[in-house]
Amino acid sequence: MDNFYFLLISFLAFFIIAGLFSFLINGLFLKFSSNLGMRNTEETTIRWASTSKPAIGGISFYIVFLLSIVGYTIFFNQRGDFLNIKFIGILCSVTLGFLMGLADDAYNTKPFLKFLVQFLCGIILIYTGTYISIFNSMTLNYLITFVWIIGMMNSINMLDNMDGITTVVSIAVILSALTLIFLFNDVLSINTIMLIGVLAALIGFLYYNWNPSKIYMGDTGSQFLGCFLGIIGIVYFWNPQPSEITSNPSKQLISALLIFIMPIIDTSTVTIRRLMKKQSPFVGGKDHTTHNLSYLGLTDRQVAITFLMLSLISLTLVVVINKFIENWTNFHFTLFSSYILVVFTFLFSISKKEKHKVNQDE
Repeated sequence: MDNFYFLLISFLAFFIIAGLFSFLINGLFLKFSSNLGMRNTEETTIRWASTSKPAIGGISFYIVFLLSIVGYTIFFNQRGDFLNIKFIGILCSVTLGFLMGLADDAYNTKPFLKFLVQFLCGIILIYTGTYISIFNSMTLNYLITFVWIIGMMNSINMLDNMDGITTVVSIAVILSALTLIFLFNDVLSINTIMLIGVLAALIGFLYYNWNPSKIYMGDTGSQFLGCFLGIIGIVYFWNPQPSEITSNPSKQLISALLIFIMPIIDTSTVTIRRLMKKQSPFVGGKDHTTHNLSYLGLTDRQVAITFLMLSLISLTLVVVINKFIENWTNFHFTLFSSYILVVFTFLFSISKKEKHKVNQDE
């Protein structure tokens, strides 16, 4: 027990240091890199804000992520994890996602190239043993892993359309994983310190990304986060690690959908609406669920708070599912599925407000 409390204090100290570092380095980037990653009106990216701002926040995410790994070896003397092929695969895929985002911010790369890199991230993860395992068929497991990783990298990227939204949703996802880790006492691992580090990086960045924001995370940040959070989803929600959590395909599915409910619903809503209008779902626009809430009269800050609250409700539901429901039944599946359906139906139904608002603006 004393060792557990020592770990908690150590993690807290690391969290504070990493958060302060993120705050300071983002402030430094903002001061000296006013043109780095600057979004302008000639780009195909369509943003909610009318002013151009540097998209540099994602660089700090990756720096703190690497410092977390270094800190784990120094302060916890756990160098053996680096020999783990799963860890190597995670490190490589996340790094590849970060580099792809960095290139996209700098050179506006083609969508097909981005897709190939995302597909390669999936290949690396599968080859090194990180994949969704819910089917008896490995082919189906691999296929859903590709869909999940590519889908998350694109969903997180699409969600980054208003101040603070992607940041607060990512914070909620990481808090969910950390909650399960501490509930089931699976504490001392490289995953824990990486989660704490990225959480601290996001909170330090949120000061500058909260409305009215001073900087964006850019594709550098959204591609990194999409890959990182997708992996976290596989490890802690699709494939629950502690032995106390009973493996059940429908239970795993609901847990994953709940935790990632906001990016999944946003991407689904936008894709369906654009296809209904015979538009490409891959072209930017001001028709996301965040924008639709704004058309209803919410301020940008209220939209961000709404997304955070819904994400925290999902966190609570996942804790209930994994900690308190031992005998998972069809009733439970129907109950939690209904909640997801209600949230989706509401956010999808208000998307019709977007057309009215656009007409008013014109």
